[in-house]
Amino acid sequence: MSLLGRVGRQPAPLFRHRGIMATASAAVLVLIAGGTFAAAHGSTHETLASAGNTKSLTVTTHKQGAPPAGPLTVVSVSQDSGARDANGGAALTVTFSSALAPQTPLPSLSPKIAGSWRVSGATATFTPAYGYLPGTKVTLKIPGGNGGMQGLAATAGVLAAPDTVKFTTGQFSVTRLQQILTQLGYLPLTWTPNSAATARIPAGDLNAQLAAAYAPPAGSFAFQPGYPSELTSQWKAGADNILDKGAIMAFESNENLTMDGIAGPQVWADLLKAAAKDQRNPNGYTYALANQHSPETLTVWHDGKVIEHTLANTGIPGRSTQDGTFPVYLRYQFNYMDGTNPDGSHYHDPVYWISYFNGGDALHYFDRASYGYYQSLGCVELPWTPAKYIWNYTTYGTLVTVTGPVA
Repeated sequence: MSLLGRVGRQPAPLFRHRGIMATASAAVLVLIAGGTFAAAHGSTHETLASAGNTKSLTVTTHKQGAPPAGPLTVVSVSQDSGARDANGGAALTVTFSSALAPQTPLPSLSPKIAGSWRVSGATATFTPAYGYLPGTKVTLKIPGGNGGMQGLAATAGVLAAPDTVKFTTGQFSVTRLQQILTQLGYLPLTWTPNSAATARIPAGDLNAQLAAAYAPPAGSFAFQPGYPSELTSQWKAGADNILDKGAIMAFESNENLTMDGIAGPQVWADLLKAAAKDQRNPNGYTYALANQHSPETLTVWHDGKVIEHTLANTGIPGRSTQDGTFPVYLRYQFNYMDGTNPDGSHYHDPVYWISYFNGGDALHYFDRASYGYYQSLGCVELPWTPAKYIWNYTTYGTLVTVTGPVA
């Protein structure tokens, strides 16, 4: 019997993110095993069995005078066969034509994951402890024939033939990535759910976080007050943007991961754990704006407030400082900078309070007689006191915008 065309819930639409990938070989994370539970009332029965054990305890009561059940058949599966955008954290339900027997064999899933099957009346539902990662090819096998699933009524018998449903999990949502980064303080935004019910994810429930990564709750983003348009104009809800990259790098730095600004499988795994534990960004949110209009300045915001506004120097003609927005990727309290001067001579300069943001361009202290002009070889040079002060705030992933006329 084929399950193609069965009535089932259609998965919620997902946002695609090319940087978020996983393979079937890394498809499963296991947290807990299932248990056994029994309850009964009226004419229903419930059975909970672990994913790897079909034995269960069930107490059943029967209504008097109920008509005999017909042969047992599969009515629907909550996940359509052939689907390629399944929610890897969602429960999976198989509905039959009549109530199931307490001792019925249970369906199986491949790849195997921790979780439990619950039989209640005519349905068998699998709830994962922690579901599948994106791009996982999943096979659901429903036993039939000799040793197949059994109906409660004698007339229902055993499911005549085994059946199989195959589907593939979708991709994690960029919107959910942004929601989590916002909630944990890695973005200068607030996120408000459309209703309390849509955002209710139980504290510590890692699989609920996983399910929401596929199908994010509805809501809206808003910027925290105080940030300039040079930053806010670059934000795109539900789409990749430079704010996301900086936030991911900041998270990667805090988690001791490679800082590439891409939400790959390991970043998502750690991010979902952090969301379940509400582990917030310990550094807060910092943004720096270098303005090349004369006199040149650097302004730095932290958690929406201006913490520094100082004169600065940017690059001379031929060694100009590029306009754009870039995340801080390398930091030193002290180091030497080597290079070639415009006259061909070489320099080996001691430099303090360094935050590299674009290739060899960095925010740093450099001793000058004056500031506010095109004087550097591409860096944003600062006086000692402001350079030292802001260095503690320009942590990894901090966005630096350079704007204004390039020399």
